[in-house]
Amino acid sequence: MHPKSALTRRVRCARPVLFSSLQGYRWSWLLGDLLAGLTLLSIAVPEQLATARLAGMPPITGFYAFVAGTLLFALLGSNRQMSIGADSTIAPLFAVGIATAVSTAPGDYVASVGILAVMVGVIVALVGLLRLGWIAEFLSTPIIAGFLGGVAIIIVVHQLPDLLGLPAVSGGTLNRIRLIVSDSAMVNGWTLGIGAGVFAVVFLADQVDRRIPGALIALVGSTILVGALNLTSHGVAALGSLAHGAPHLGLHGVSWSALSTLAPIAGVIALVIVSQSAATTRAFADKGVYDVDVNRDFLGIGAGNVAAGLVGAFPVNASPPRTAAVVSASGRTQVAGIAAAGALVLLIPALALLENLPVATLAAILIFIATRIVHVRELIDIARYDRFEFALAVVTLLTVALVGVEYGIGVAVALAILDRTRLSARPHLHVLGHIPSTTSWVPLSYAEQARKVPGVLVVQFATPLWYANATEFRTEITATIDAADHPLHLVVLDTMGMTDIDYTGAHSLRQLIDQLRSRGITFAMARTSKTARRGLARSGLLAQIGQEHMFSSVGEAIGADIGPKDPDEIKAQRAVSTDEYNTDQRDPDGSF
Repeated sequence: MHPKSALTRRVRCARPVLFSSLQGYRWSWLLGDLLAGLTLLSIAVPEQLATARLAGMPPITGFYAFVAGTLLFALLGSNRQMSIGADSTIAPLFAVGIATAVSTAPGDYVASVGILAVMVGVIVALVGLLRLGWIAEFLSTPIIAGFLGGVAIIIVVHQLPDLLGLPAVSGGTLNRIRLIVSDSAMVNGWTLGIGAGVFAVVFLADQVDRRIPGALIALVGSTILVGALNLTSHGVAALGSLAHGAPHLGLHGVSWSALSTLAPIAGVIALVIVSQSAATTRAFADKGVYDVDVNRDFLGIGAGNVAAGLVGAFPVNASPPRTAAVVSASGRTQVAGIAAAGALVLLIPALALLENLPVATLAAILIFIATRIVHVRELIDIARYDRFEFALAVVTLLTVALVGVEYGIGVAVALAILDRTRLSARPHLHVLGHIPSTTSWVPLSYAEQARKVPGVLVVQFATPLWYANATEFRTEITATIDAADHPLHLVVLDTMGMTDIDYTGAHSLRQLIDQLRSRGITFAMARTSKTARRGLARSGLLAQIGQEHMFSSVGEAIGADIGPKDPDEIKAQRAVSTDEYNTDQRDPDGSF
């Protein structure tokens, strides 16, 4: 074992059960963590209020979600800097999903969101405990880019009525757009002006220095403006009185019917959380050069969701922007998050000061967040790289935005898997040739100097041999044999890359071997993996081929005295063998 990997493993084993992210804490870090906590607080106050509104929940629940997610992750997670709390990526997803799945009565909705948060937390925690983080890998980069683009559209469309001062609308995305357009004559100029001003302040602060709390400045400024000019009398909608009593502990309305209704939504939200959290924890751990346990982070985030649900809040997620803010403010550990959560609890009694907060301010903040969510440059890069993968991104984007996130992700993942299956089911069969004065055998199409050996065919099928490509495998090799320039006496299959052989693949390989033997052609295999050998042994093919026809390299197979040969072919074969094993063994290109 490499010394570094052994050390890493020992460090992981020695981690404490609780507050492992604070292990080795130094008092010299405290000032930086507290300043980072202040920065995080200035971002969290407007963002959590806005996200709670996006989620259709009482504003105070955004603070509860942040405190629950932050404290439980600090307790159980491993990442030193990651921020957990209400997240605008998942808020519109469960808001739309629950609104269409359960009763629209406010009490039923809030209770359902709490149940959903606990269900999501249990799923995410189980992913961590069972070490199933690889599930997130089913969401490729194009799918994630398209998904985020669809979420951004949902956020913008949902916030446009508040930004423009229009009556609330409901229904799907297209119906909302239709209603907004039909009501466009009712736009409130004061509301639009406030929203545009807030967006400008947040945008400029972000451009100048992301550590500037542009959202908080805009929130305070717009609240003072509405109160001083009495803009509510001009039709500017304000947040109003905020209930900020103690959270209601426990769950309400739990039943098998509710659980079965919410299960699909919980699965989708959990998948998104796992994907975003894995990407966030790894990205910032790499930048900070410290070790993390991704599965332990899932446990911390799952526990945060359970706690958020039990205090009447909603699902929480890792936040890349807030995490970046902690890092840029020199925060080193979860002390920054704990400090921000503690300060937020102390600020709750002061929420009455936000009575005049215009909803257009929260709408503008959310729309700005939406512009940061969608990755336009990445979509352009995907389009340049591969049209099919770009089509996957577009399909995901449109399906999420117009139909629903669960359908969008489902369709895109299914298409991506079908595309991968299509490619692996039709892999290219490489005919290999020998490069003189080397031990290299490369595809003839790769190097002009590669040469065939008369009477010998060397082929490579660099993919697992399974039911989807078994017939294609046998058909391609047969066609290559039929098209050979000289009569063949030996076929060597280079199995580098053939990591596995299933039952159908073994059956097809048996048919090929029988066909070759009927034509007087010897069959040999080179560089066969242990997994593929086990498949050959189980099927009886290893005994049929013979251990004497299994080689560690193509050159060894060519140099062995197997199969019938005529004198000219013997000379050519010996020349290749001598060329390979009596040279200085240099391999200039290192391939194959």
